[in-house]
This record gives sequence, C-alpha cells and structure tokens, in this order.
Amino acid sequence: MDTKKRILVVDDEEALREALAFNIESEGYDVDTAGSAEEALIMDIASYNLILLDIMMGEISGTQFAKIIKSNPKLAHIPIIFCTAKDSEDDMIAGLDLGADDYIMKPYSLRGVLARIRTVLRRTTSATAPHKQPQTVGYKGLVLYTDTRRCTLNGAEVSLPRKEYEILLKLMTNRERIFSRAELLKEIWTDEVVVLDRVVDVNITRIRQKIGEYGRNIVTRSGYGYGFFE
Repeated sequence: MDTKKRILVVDDEEALREALAFNIESEGYDVDTAGSAEEALIMDIASYNLILLDIMMGEISGTQFAKIIKSNPKLAHIPIIFCTAKDSEDDMIAGLDLGADDYIMKPYSLRGVLARIRTVLRRTTSATAPHKQPQTVGYKGLVLYTDTRRCTLNGAEVSLPRKEYEILLKLMTNRERIFSRAELLKEIWTDEVVVLDRVVDVNITRIRQKIGEYGRNIVTRSGYGYGFFE
C-alpha cells in the first residue's frame, strides 16, 4: 500500500509552483499543483495530507480558500502552510487565526520550506495516529478531542480554527477558574506577534456562537477575564 504523503501546492506563479513541486517530490512526497484557488477547489482536497498555499491570487484569495477549507468539517483537519510575499503583522495574524499551521514569507529557501513541511506533517501525523485512543475533554454534549483537535456539539462536528479551539480547551480543562486576557494571550498566542486584548474578546464571542447552549457556560468576569463554569 502506498504510504506517501500527498501535498497540494496552490500558487499563481508558475515558476515558483513548479520549483516547489519538483523539490518536494524529490523528498519522496506525491505532489499536485493548482494555479488558482478556483482550480484547487475542483480537486479532491480530502485526499491531501497538507496544502502549501499562496495568499495573493485571483478572484479567490488564499485567505478565502483557507476559510472554505477550515469551515468544512471533512476538510478542516488538513494542515495549511501559507507561503506568501505579504509580510505585515495583520496578514500573519489573519492566517494563523484561520487555523494555518505555519506561515512562510517570500523570498524563502527551499530547504526551509521542506523543513516546515516535515515538521507540520510529523506533528499532524502523530496527533492522528490510528493506534491512539481518542482523548477527550467534555461537558455534557460538548466534546473536545485533544488528539485530533476536533470539537463536537451533540454529536455534530463544529469547525473551530486553532485559536478558538485552544481557548476553549484551556477554559474547559480548568473549569471554575478565571483567566485574564493577558494570561490567554500569553498561553495561546505564544511566541507570536504582539496581539491586542480585543483579539481574545473576538475569539470568545465566536466560540459562544458556535457551541450553542453551552455558550452561556463561558462566563465573563468584568475587569478580570473569562472562565468555563458548569
């Protein structure tokens, strides 16, 4: 049985796209390419183990493409590495908040790209290894699967980008405890760019909207922060 990892490269610059494909294939991966998000969307996305994605493309940007993937429960687990010339903090925050697993800025070295691919695949493959029993953190009908980074609400899949998932996991594993915005920023946005406190509030609002009746279990203590209470 073929155990090669399959990678999809989506970039509208043909020379870069083909260079990436050639070098990634040389490392033993199966590689397909697409010159646009529109072209990629008609491919069998579920068959890929990783997507290497440019941001600045045609009518559908890489950011919009990532939103489409991450909002589909059947595709949300596929890791995405953004590879782009855009280098502002806002672009980086937007990419990471969408659930991207890494962010590489052009110009880049091919060795560096290959190293990032190996790291992300090693991490995601380990998290979904078939011999592992699902590890869960739950409250009634709300369940987080810590091995596959999934969330279900009364058995139905809930799409949570990485930051939303990590915030909810932090609150649910430390019930009855209030975390300040500063604590959540330090623990969830580790070693990343400086982020405003408001980002925590926005993510909490999104989480509450997605987890239905359990949104009321996320309590706000004015002037202190947030906690998950039964």
